[in-house]
Amino acid sequence: MTFLELCKKRYSCRKYSDKLLEKEKLDQILAAAQAAPSAHNQQPWKIYVLQGKEWMEKIDGVTHCRYGAGTVLAFAYSKDEEWVNNREEILYPSGQIDVSIMATQAILQAAELDVDSTWVMDFDFEGCKKVLGLPENEQMVLLMPLGYAAEDCQPAPVHVVRKPLDAFVSYL
Repeated sequence: MTFLELCKKRYSCRKYSDKLLEKEKLDQILAAAQAAPSAHNQQPWKIYVLQGKEWMEKIDGVTHCRYGAGTVLAFAYSKDEEWVNNREEILYPSGQIDVSIMATQAILQAAELDVDSTWVMDFDFEGCKKVLGLPENEQMVLLMPLGYAAEDCQPAPVHVVRKPLDAFVSYL
């Protein structure tokens, strides 16, 4: 399978089976995340691996978007470790971007391993931070349920709807 085929195959899974994610596959997904680039190689990211009934109940308390997955990755970053472009015309910290790159690599590695996933931003950020016991200097970015799609799970109908390239690409 080519990389483009992998990208097109992957979709946001919104209904998971009870099959548990194997540790070997989880380790590969985390290794792909670790290989991500970051601004000035600061690597400000944090990943919290949540598994087990107690953690799933806690996550269900901060989001309705776990969809029955048995593993959830919580992605955050340390505001003390992120790189900040402090040029006069722009003050732009890198933490959220760095984590997004890392999460993208994790989600694509999962797809290559036939592990389904969903990028979740619909959750109570402060509530999640509290449930996880994160320090004040850490900022939540996303939750990522991982597992195997239930038999009747399908991509959303809009999954294949894409703007044509000329609607967002300009050759200058």
